[in-house]
Amino acid sequence: MLIFLPPSEGKTPPTDPGAPPVDLRSLTLPELDLVRATVMDALIQVSGHEQAQQMLNVGKTMMPQVRANARLVSAPTAPAHEIYTGVLFEALDPASLSPEQLDRASRQVLVFSGLFGVTSLTDRIPAYRLSMGVSLSAQGTGQGPGAAPAQQAPGRLGSFWKAALDEPLSRLIGDQLVVDCRSSSYGQAHRPAPEQTLMVNSFTERDGQRKVVTHFAKHARGLLTGMLLRAQGPAPETVDDVAELASRRWRVELRPATGRTPHQLDLID
Repeated sequence: MLIFLPPSEGKTPPTDPGAPPVDLRSLTLPELDLVRATVMDALIQVSGHEQAQQMLNVGKTMMPQVRANARLVSAPTAPAHEIYTGVLFEALDPASLSPEQLDRASRQVLVFSGLFGVTSLTDRIPAYRLSMGVSLSAQGTGQGPGAAPAQQAPGRLGSFWKAALDEPLSRLIGDQLVVDCRSSSYGQAHRPAPEQTLMVNSFTERDGQRKVVTHFAKHARGLLTGMLLRAQGPAPETVDDVAELASRRWRVELRPATGRTPHQLDLID
């Protein structure tokens, strides 16, 4: 079984300023090193552009993080689970995983990223600011249509990573179940076969009315991921295994895959 997570939009920089910089060949799916280098180069160029705030679609208060992108090549790194510290990761609480559970997480959890495509929870990465919904255009990078293919700007990152991840990630998934806890913008980067995908949805129900509250949805997906990684006995492997485990914390509804629609697991609070 694999678990797909989105990153947190905010990142916590490494506490050790002397930590080594990112080694793209050391990340999960090392065959993507040149693709990742292309995105990193484009992000560095865009982050120094006078229109960087608009091009990266961030608020003014995020600009120090954007400017820090210029130092990505030499920036210190830390395990991804220390860099990503948003609501989902707080609920997952990776710091409390045992060594055995963290080892399981390193093999089972993939975090999708506008910069790196995917990483494991234990891959060493720098803090960065880049959403999957951004387009890193040739205009932003200062590269024209005559640039070498390997150096052309990525364009829309969702489409870019969809093409780059298709073959290597499909090989990695094989016939495993994918528990998909991603948001829609990160989901576009890769969609496994519906029959082997379990989409996790979260609802708050009051007076018979259901609604999605983003904060609580992220929290629920983080909790479920932590439960899957901490499960005692045989590791969950099937849709029913995941639903049974989730039922210990939520009221759940499980709907089977139909056509192009994957299995759906609704967590109801």
